[in-house]
Amino acid sequence: GWCPLSSTGAQTTQLLVEPPWMPAVLWDRVTLTCQGLGTAGDTTWYKDGQRWGQEGLDHFTVTESGTYTCDRPGSGLSPPVHVVNATPVLQVSARTLLEGDLLTLRCRV
Repeated sequence: GWCPLSSTGAQTTQLLVEPPWMPAVLWDRVTLTCQGLGTAGDTTWYKDGQRWGQEGLDHFTVTESGTYTCDRPGSGLSPPVHVVNATPVLQVSARTLLEGDLLTLRCRV
């Protein structure tokens, strides 16, 4: 399922990653989805700090590695998601973790 990368409240823009592991890896065909106040058409995407050409879409499949954020007027800028093009990569579940939770790691090669 979809997993938020932040545990903050509904008034904050969230950037969801599928499959729900981080860092996300390019060869997993990662889909990013922006959730926040307003509509999909209000979404502004940024890659490596620069505006990214996915205007008016609330989700897309990543084709380039980099650091992605999205912005929604009213709920602001999301936390960043890093998409890497590397192997091997050590991944952790993208769900919010609390102290004492069982942590699953994946080594991908």
